[in-house]
Amino acid sequence: MFFACLDACNRKVEKGMRNEKENKELIIYIVIAYGITFLMGLLMWYGNSKNLDLSVFPSAQMFYPAAGVMLAILCTRKDDTLIPKGFYIFFICITVAICVVAIISILNPYDIYAGNGYFLPLWSWVSQLLIIGSSIIGWIILLITKKERRRAYGLCWNKGMASWFCIVLFVVLYIFRTVIAVLSTDEWAILGNMVKNPYMWFQLGAMPVNFFLVFTAFLGEEYGWRYYLQPLMQKRFGFRGGVLLLGVVWGIWHLPVDLFYYTQDSQLLMVLAQQITCITLGIFFAYAYMKTENIWVPVILHFLNNNLAPIISGNYSASVFENQSITWGELLISFVINGMIFGVFMFAKPFRVKKDA
Repeated sequence: MFFACLDACNRKVEKGMRNEKENKELIIYIVIAYGITFLMGLLMWYGNSKNLDLSVFPSAQMFYPAAGVMLAILCTRKDDTLIPKGFYIFFICITVAICVVAIISILNPYDIYAGNGYFLPLWSWVSQLLIIGSSIIGWIILLITKKERRRAYGLCWNKGMASWFCIVLFVVLYIFRTVIAVLSTDEWAILGNMVKNPYMWFQLGAMPVNFFLVFTAFLGEEYGWRYYLQPLMQKRFGFRGGVLLLGVVWGIWHLPVDLFYYTQDSQLLMVLAQQITCITLGIFFAYAYMKTENIWVPVILHFLNNNLAPIISGNYSASVFENQSITWGELLISFVINGMIFGVFMFAKPFRVKKDA
């Protein structure tokens, strides 16, 4: 009886220590992922009021969630020998560097002459070079990191067939959504023009190479949302409730870019549209991650979602996301289409394997 009570007390102490460590990690994560995001949002507000280029800020913001997770793990799990410290420290350093570039782009804006009367923002180019350079070096660091370390912290490729199935399924659904959206405008000719455009096919063919050159930005988000926060939210709020709530907080995280970059005249509608996107896409990303236990799948899906839009629209740059205008009618269509195509995965098998907590 005595030993049973002692064992119960030990388990209670261990559980309390785990909860304390978990809470400490969560606080560090929130401070980095949300604190820096909204502090930088103040600079975005200032830059927006001065009509300065803000294109570095969305790219920099993508790094904060993963940097928050990595810093939290480094601070709270010092005795864990399986932490891929080299990759973590490198990623945090790159996050700091691109954050500094974003600040400089406001404090000391500078354009470079690109010819034919065009000027391009210098710091935007610097940030893209940082992303490309960090991706190349990042792959090298991951390749030389021992497999058991990568596996222990979710950086290995898992379940090949299931992973490729989710990626192909997303592409099919994305194309289906695009076709429905175009047909809803009665501008059927747009589809024909897209198919006939050879440059579009070239851009599509180059996407695998582009992914390897920019993966750090997309890992920056998904390692924070899907790898770290999703299991935590599901543990506390249930399989479905946790994912829905994650979609909401993911959408809130986008507030600075919603208000000061994505639009100049539709702020409320943009915030609502972001919630629709983050909740519905978040459901599918969660489904894919639960089905595969492979963080690289949502990383690839996020990359596809962000990079197919410029190609399909014919605007082959990130500027397609800048200064958008949204109507209530378009918002309603987005809600219906995204809900029908991606939201229905809330009822898929991975969400039903275990009962909500």
